[in-house]
Amino acid sequence: MSDATPNRRGRGRRPAAEVRAGVLDAAGRLLLDEGMAALTFQRVADESGASKMTLYKWWPSPGALAAEAYFAQSAPVLSFHDTGDLRADLTAQLESFVRWLTEEGAAKPVAELVGTAQTDPDLARAWSENYALPRRELARERLRIARAAGQLREDADLDVIVDQLWGACYHRLLVLKVPFDASIVPALVDQALHGAAPRP
Repeated sequence: MSDATPNRRGRGRRPAAEVRAGVLDAAGRLLLDEGMAALTFQRVADESGASKMTLYKWWPSPGALAAEAYFAQSAPVLSFHDTGDLRADLTAQLESFVRWLTEEGAAKPVAELVGTAQTDPDLARAWSENYALPRRELARERLRIARAAGQLREDADLDVIVDQLWGACYHRLLVLKVPFDASIVPALVDQALHGAAPRP
């Protein structure tokens, strides 16, 4: 029997949205605290109070659930503000992202999610649709606003700017596997906005 009903509380059952939020919260905590290995449907069901049947109905694999849970956990931390000052906004967002990775425990689960996505198509799809592409679009939208305001050249390639900023962090985390912290952010932002050539 399902433990969720979409429209009403009936005979002790919780609304579907409440059940889903509880599952994502439990899965997100497991992911950040213990990593991908802990995130099984049985463990998440035990932690959230939802049934395994519900989890199988909503997610094709534990990996897909992990990707959505990571998005739910990271969204409040990685909000993208528009103060009108592009450099300040990029710096603030990127510093939040780096601290999320290096100080708040997200580095290991991110590495595991990206690694597992190479062989788990359900996770790969969920990671792309629920996290990577939406996050990229938030950055592109902030850059589009800046370009319209004359803060970027009209021919500025917004995708390249995104790659330069967030891609540098993923490169250090996943490829080089070297320590880094938020102190690199001002240089990343300056390089992305102004380049490395001498300024006139």
